[in-house]
Amino acid sequence: MLILSFKEGHDSAVTAIEDGRLLFSLEAEKDSFPRYDTLTAEVLQAAAERLDRLPDVIAIGGWVKGTHSVEPPSQTGYFGVGAGSITDRTGRFFGRDVRVFSSTHERSHIMSALGLSPFPTGQACYCLIWEGNIGSFYHIDESGGVTHLKHVMADPGNKYAYLFALADRNFPVNKGLLRLQDAGRQMALTGFARHTATTPEEQELIDFLLAQEQIILSLGKDEMSWTRFRNIGVESQEYKDLAAKFSDAIFDRFYAYAEEHLTDGLPLLISGGCGLNCEWNRRWRECGLFPQVFVPPCPNDSGSSLGTAIDAQLHYTGSAAVDWDVYAGDDFVQDVEFDPSRYETRRLDYAEVARFLADGNIIGWARGRWEMGPRALGNRSVIAAPFTEETTTRLNKIKQRESYRPIAPICLEEDASKWFEGAIPDPYMLYFSSVRSDALKAVTHVDGTARTQTVTKHQNAGMATLLTAFRDVTGFSVLCNTSLNYSGRGFINRTSDLVKYGEQHGLDGYVVEDTFVIPRTPQL
Repeated sequence: MLILSFKEGHDSAVTAIEDGRLLFSLEAEKDSFPRYDTLTAEVLQAAAERLDRLPDVIAIGGWVKGTHSVEPPSQTGYFGVGAGSITDRTGRFFGRDVRVFSSTHERSHIMSALGLSPFPTGQACYCLIWEGNIGSFYHIDESGGVTHLKHVMADPGNKYAYLFALADRNFPVNKGLLRLQDAGRQMALTGFARHTATTPEEQELIDFLLAQEQIILSLGKDEMSWTRFRNIGVESQEYKDLAAKFSDAIFDRFYAYAEEHLTDGLPLLISGGCGLNCEWNRRWRECGLFPQVFVPPCPNDSGSSLGTAIDAQLHYTGSAAVDWDVYAGDDFVQDVEFDPSRYETRRLDYAEVARFLADGNIIGWARGRWEMGPRALGNRSVIAAPFTEETTTRLNKIKQRESYRPIAPICLEEDASKWFEGAIPDPYMLYFSSVRSDALKAVTHVDGTARTQTVTKHQNAGMATLLTAFRDVTGFSVLCNTSLNYSGRGFINRTSDLVKYGEQHGLDGYVVEDTFVIPRTPQL
């Protein structure tokens, strides 16, 4: 059975699953389209080119006819897991009779986590979905049946991001505006908190924000003049302290329910955009309530098309299990050649690249298919040595982003415990761990943590080989790893964009598939 699945709205994607195997997941933002982009003709064409026959099932994720979750539903809509959350009908697709399946957006998050999880088939589990508009726990039975357990909080992700907007002097006062990138910025800034006792003024604001319904639509900044935190500045120490306390307050609401009610010793799935919060994931993993915790590499809406495809597979076959690899995107497009008068090109030698990096150079690295989800996992990366704060500064300048943003490390799984402590292994960069070596200054956040990705040769042979070669040169199997993309756009996926990016932002070299490229030294 070939299932072709579509997700509308922001973070759109097209996914194909055939007989339980993931063929591809193509996100609209990748290949330098705007971040969080909607479906484009280009991604639809790319999906069609990858298929050699028409699908048996067209799966369409439920969404809304508009921007916000309260607007009229498209297909099965945004909310629900019970009656009416799935539809199945006969339809036509390019002249062929097909089944047309749809299930709610809420179910897409649940099923992406279930289908990608390492839990054995038939394993009952709990599931937490927390994202912009949903904050609920569920029970999933042995056959994949979903029961809603508790709506813990409305709009946890939107509330989390609202605090950043409230403090940001550059954010306008109008209602209905949400910047999807603000949550990641706030996660970085919480690391600067002093963790002082919560003041009555802070508690008043925290309680007020957590009590709101539809906070993005109902509460404008102009209505918040009563708190001094409005427009206080996101790099002020007062905001950083409050942000950490607000983060704790959101987590504590969900933890309190879990501690009291999720007592059957089942593993936990986590999905939704809040599943990208590495501190919250670390706490769930270390809390002791669950024998296993799994977060997929695409817990936000970039995984929703995949989740709907998995839901369709479960509906028609009775199985949600999928054979998958995180590198499920498109191949790198070599649309132009490096100008031989300006660039020296030679076959990739990992030892040579390792020495080049150890000398302080920064390279763009593009090999194989791109990664699912928003995090660069070693196929579309900017790579550097991890030793100096100057490297952090330079990488953030290359990325054109705020100086407070940390740089993530990528590390050989076999050596990870030498350099990091805590939530490892972590193949999808989803948990904070503590840095154990003072030498790794470029990847150590101000609070001593890092968002470490661990790698094996089985997961990514090329990157593991580079890390091994770097260890041979420096003694450390750790590198800086940040996404290869223009500011505000998805991963770079073609040579023409890569060359332009490198020349504009000062990359020292490139690895493209099995080729190592460096600029020629200008002749005097």
